[in-house]
Amino acid sequence: MPVVQFAPFASLVQPAFWHELTRLKIDVLRLSDESLTVNASYSVGRSIRDRETGKDVPLGCNLSLGSDAFKSAPTVPVFSVSARGVFKNYNTIDEFKAADKAALFNTIADEMWASIVERKDASKLNQFLLITFADLKKYQYYYWFAFPAFVAKPAWEIAENGWTNAEDQLNATQLTSIFNALHKETKPYFIVKLTGDAAEIHPIEQADALLTNSDINSVRTSNILIHCPNYIEQIIIGFLDPSGSPDNPGWPLRNLLAYLHALYPSHTSLRVLCWRDSDLPQPKKSWKSRLGMVLHAPHSEPATKPAALGWERHPTTNKLSARMADLAPMMDPTRLADQAVDLNLKLMRWRILPALDLDKVASTKCLLLGAGTLGCYVARTLMVRLRLLTFCTLTIFVQGWGVRTITFVDSSRVSFSNPVRQPLFEFEDCLNGGKPKAACAAERLKKIFPGVNATGHQFSIPMPGHPIPPASVAQAQKDVERLETLFDSHDVIFLLMDSRESRWLPTVLGAAKNKVRPVFRLDYLLTTHQIVLNAALGFDTFLVMRHGARAASNPNGQRLGCYYCNDIVAPADSLTDRTLDQMCTVTRPGIASIASSTAVELLVSLLQHPDGLHAPPPPPQSQSAGASADDNGGATSVLGLVPHQLRGFLAQFRTLLITGPAYDRCTGCSETVLRAYEEQGFPMLLRAFNETGYLEALTGLDQLYDEGDKALESVDWEEEEEEEE
Repeated sequence: MPVVQFAPFASLVQPAFWHELTRLKIDVLRLSDESLTVNASYSVGRSIRDRETGKDVPLGCNLSLGSDAFKSAPTVPVFSVSARGVFKNYNTIDEFKAADKAALFNTIADEMWASIVERKDASKLNQFLLITFADLKKYQYYYWFAFPAFVAKPAWEIAENGWTNAEDQLNATQLTSIFNALHKETKPYFIVKLTGDAAEIHPIEQADALLTNSDINSVRTSNILIHCPNYIEQIIIGFLDPSGSPDNPGWPLRNLLAYLHALYPSHTSLRVLCWRDSDLPQPKKSWKSRLGMVLHAPHSEPATKPAALGWERHPTTNKLSARMADLAPMMDPTRLADQAVDLNLKLMRWRILPALDLDKVASTKCLLLGAGTLGCYVARTLMVRLRLLTFCTLTIFVQGWGVRTITFVDSSRVSFSNPVRQPLFEFEDCLNGGKPKAACAAERLKKIFPGVNATGHQFSIPMPGHPIPPASVAQAQKDVERLETLFDSHDVIFLLMDSRESRWLPTVLGAAKNKVRPVFRLDYLLTTHQIVLNAALGFDTFLVMRHGARAASNPNGQRLGCYYCNDIVAPADSLTDRTLDQMCTVTRPGIASIASSTAVELLVSLLQHPDGLHAPPPPPQSQSAGASADDNGGATSVLGLVPHQLRGFLAQFRTLLITGPAYDRCTGCSETVLRAYEEQGFPMLLRAFNETGYLEALTGLDQLYDEGDKALESVDWEEEEEEEE
């Protein structure tokens, strides 16, 4: 009699599985190579009709993995069953190649055999092994499946009549009963108990009772298997067969026979039903399921663990080797860019900063006032400056913080002097009078990373010392209202303009609107305050600072100053009657990128601090070069210190950390100014723009001047008489 030939499993991995593995590797596994449980499924075998020959061509005996493979209880369709496996991912390709695959395989086989002989458990009969290496830079995934199956010695044989259509031995009523039972609850393995025209389905775990009470061996000697009146009860071993081949049952039967032979060695012949029907047959169509008698010679030691095999062969070479799935060509370029943007950030959490909250950074909405040199560099650092710098085999990622919402405001156009200093512009942007800077910068960000939500607004920000003509008042009011609306819809404001007076209105708005803002996250509601950051340049110096929270919203009582708190003069016209070098921002070329990067890093440190905007600045002793971050108590976030001001001096390659308290007569953030704005609105702003001395009178700086003059007058100056020659 011929030996039973089994159709081996062929892995069918959906692209969604690799996407899920990418997420799992970056966000969960990181550097761990611990084994995980993975779930797959297989369904009844199928075949297709060849139109030329009219013959049925069997499809593959597939075990499929999808996006739900790592879920604890994935759902499977009717006439499909789950198969649970062991998943192990390696961190390098060398580890993947050098893995002790034989040891891994034998461990799985030992577990399967122990579950059979010790617990009579059939749940592990379909267990498989999957080892992988994910090259997330190239989106290439190396993998190898093993489907352990026990080798029967001597081999199982099929009776002389071979595998026949099930309807040749079972009537339509019995087959329909089996179909209905499996449709209600699909089982990988089952026992069919026939009584007359009735067919009952029982779990394979009930084999003890059913096989013991049934004379299953006597059935093999009869040519009339169903209609013989001498056999009132008959037992058939059934399984969901993933094979579509008429003569080769699927791989699951191999371990099922090993299970039955180990536990019931006296049953050397078994009727096996290979169930392949997922639908009731149409009229004049036959059932697809197969049925046959398999035979096995008696064995003296049936409980001895047999050898196992099952590593998957490469479909192209038919050799035992790993396979590689290359997803890069078939992936959406936008999605590739989106994943690449976050890669370096998520790698930070593998070893260095496990507590880093990247979602908080990515969801922050940033408004950049100014799309010049500072604006361009800040935007690139906020979003993505992704480059792969490769030295030998080491790849270095240079990347931004992955902020997804960036809005520019600027009133000017791209000029010919801009592209060499401002990295978001090119030569073509200067032609025909130049493109509007804000819109051009936003469009360039989208070209760099299509997933960014970048927009540009072209309008002027009114300034003190620059009177607004009556004909332009209505337009100025509209510009102020647009700016107020943008403030309301953003979490962070960067002041990146060229002149001192242009920062006054945003400073007032930022302080006045500094109140608790709800931010909806996927898992909770976060409340935060609007953050205002300032960056300003000198020739070889820079200032980066965060504006302090308004006194009414500061629970700590300590209020940090704003950009104007160190001044005793109101902002005024600094642009009129200036020479060319005074009108242009003349700086050392590297100072802008240093200041911009510092401003963004200060923002992220602030976002990671549990107190957010109210994070205390470091104490004075921590500002020395040798101070440890551990000595600063609550002044540090997971990224380190959260200073108030950083003043850089490139000539000395030195940066000072400075803390400046708020000034009660400040023209930008004092309560007097904020209340006047809240009560009067635009008319108050218009007076500040048009009237010289208005802000000084409003805040009391004019009284300070008078007090200073009186103090000078009250000094009894001693005049030295000149000696006569």
